[in-house]
Amino acid sequence: MIFVGGVPFSTHSSSSQGGNTLVALMEDPILVSASNSFKAIPERKFSINEESGMERSTKNKWVYVFQREYATVDPAFVDFVGTDEATTCVGLVIRNKQNGMTSVAHMDSPHIVDMGLSQMLLHVVDHNLDAAFDVHLVGGFEDSPNFANSSTRSESEAQLDGHSFLLCAKIVETLCTRPENFHVQTLFVLGHNTRRDSEGNAYPIFNGLAVETSTGLVTPACFDRTSRCPDEIVRRIRVCSSYEDPSLSGKLLETYDTQTDQFRIASCCWSSRQKDYSLELQSLPDSEILLTCSSSPSAEAPDFVDNLRRQWEYLIEHPDWRETFPSKQPRVFKRAGDEGWKRC
Repeated sequence: MIFVGGVPFSTHSSSSQGGNTLVALMEDPILVSASNSFKAIPERKFSINEESGMERSTKNKWVYVFQREYATVDPAFVDFVGTDEATTCVGLVIRNKQNGMTSVAHMDSPHIVDMGLSQMLLHVVDHNLDAAFDVHLVGGFEDSPNFANSSTRSESEAQLDGHSFLLCAKIVETLCTRPENFHVQTLFVLGHNTRRDSEGNAYPIFNGLAVETSTGLVTPACFDRTSRCPDEIVRRIRVCSSYEDPSLSGKLLETYDTQTDQFRIASCCWSSRQKDYSLELQSLPDSEILLTCSSSPSAEAPDFVDNLRRQWEYLIEHPDWRETFPSKQPRVFKRAGDEGWKRC
């Protein structure tokens, strides 16, 4: 069940995809005001100085979540949890208001929402069946190719063409139908998260978020390459491999162990075919890589292509997945003081 402003949210219309409820939420005065406030918050930048350790004066500990991953963190261990690189994807936050347990997911498809929410709630729900959960959605934008030319169509009709709208609608539908009490605090998606250039091309205003676990404060955030850790490249490859793994169908990827504050990167497989495919893609110009590999080529971050090339380079150098995961054992990382993460 969804609450806004402390009261149950209801709409007289219904939709099999939650679209009507989503549109109503987007127009709710309380959430519109929250979006305007969120837009005015300076984007927090996370970085680790590779030469001198943490570039932080307060020595904060954070957990980073990649696409299709989720992590549930205990505020006793973690100061911040966040994600970025979301264009048509959506960052979803669920936080137990009583104990501060916080789960963040980087949703990339409507097909993983149902099971994904169950995964997120596993360590967030306690024995109190009436517990209240704060919910924040950040990401997604008006990515419909027809939106800019929608003079003869309603705004909602144009939105329905976009990947972001379908994803957000599915999240809202699932929140509505579950028995838990979800208090939506931030809905910074779609039109609220869209800016346009002089030619009418759409771009997301923010691509990421971070949650301060002690307070529940959610702010716009971006992470550089040094802070998207540990095991960045292998985790990126695992995301790609998961699409072809039937055992992971409909699921978010779990990489972080809530109880031990460690990362456990489960094994994944790739065939020698991936080396040939990577060699072929490496030969393409950046512009063609954008068109081939992105659902929103004009809206990607400047390092999008470089990140892909680094993945392909790894696959070329390590065509046998068993080099990365000997005996199918997970890659385990623990915190190493102020130096980030260290492989166990």
